[in-house]
Formats: sequence, structure tokens, C-alpha cells
Amino acid sequence: MDLVKSHLMYAVREEVEVLKEQIKELFEKNSVLERENAVLKSLANSEQLSQLTAQTGAAAATPGSSSTSTLQQLQPVPQQLQPPPQPQPQTQLDASQQPQPNVTSA
Repeated sequence: MDLVKSHLMYAVREEVEVLKEQIKELFEKNSVLERENAVLKSLANSEQLSQLTAQTGAAAATPGSSSTSTLQQLQPVPQQLQPPPQPQPQTQLDASQQPQPNVTSA
């Protein structure tokens, strides 16, 4: 009887370790997805957010629908939202690259 008990305890301990690892991975994945969601929300305009809200409300009413199809229907963020590229500062020429004055001897 003790052999059966110890075997079951060992099996349960192994299963607990596997489940702890899965929980840890899911927490990490959830954290990454939450950060990604925050970035996407910051890049989307208000029209896209309202469209997404309306579509997710309709998707919640129909079970089994995928949120990825809702995300694929969103239009890409216009380039206007991105800041314009900064002009590159002109670098100083070193002594060997500076133009030499034209000096002629008389």
C-alpha cells in the first residue's frame, strides 16, 4: 500500500510542477500581449477604436468567433501619425576634407 501511495504522490508532484511551468508561461505571454495591445491602442485613431469596440461587442454575442478576424479588418495606421524624420545635422569636415584656398605665388 505504501508503494502505491508513494507512486501517486510522485505523479502528483510531477503534474504540479508541469502545471506551475504552464502557469508561468501563460503569465509571461499575457504580459507580452497586454503590452502589445497598449501599443496598438496608442497607434490607432479614434475611428478604428470605435469600430473595434462595435465589432468586439457583436463578436461577444456570437460564440466561437475569433478576435483575430476583427483585428485583420482594421485598416493600417496612416503614416501621418508617425513623426516626421528628423533632418541629419551636418558633420564638421576635418582638416583633410576642408577646401583649400587657391594661393598662387607671384
